[in-house]
Amino acid sequence: MSLLFIGIDPSTGDDKSPTVWVDQEKKEIVFQGWKPGQELEAECAAFEVPGHAKGIPDDEAVVRIPARMVQMIREACDAVERSAVR
Repeated sequence: MSLLFIGIDPSTGDDKSPTVWVDQEKKEIVFQGWKPGQELEAECAAFEVPGHAKGIPDDEAVVRIPARMVQMIREACDAVERSAVR
């Protein structure tokens, strides 16, 4: 895996670290974030989206990313789009 570090939430201190990377080989954005808590996870799992089953598949997860990281997420989107063009 060739991860390109995009950014880390500067407001979380030393012991927490929501982070954004781009996996350049797989052309994917990778997030590290806070666990959502049971209430939010249950709400996400119960949400109905046409054409999709309810629930969160075992190989997927819900994470929380602070809105103050939007610019980093945009940068990651741009980076993954640039690598997809190659």
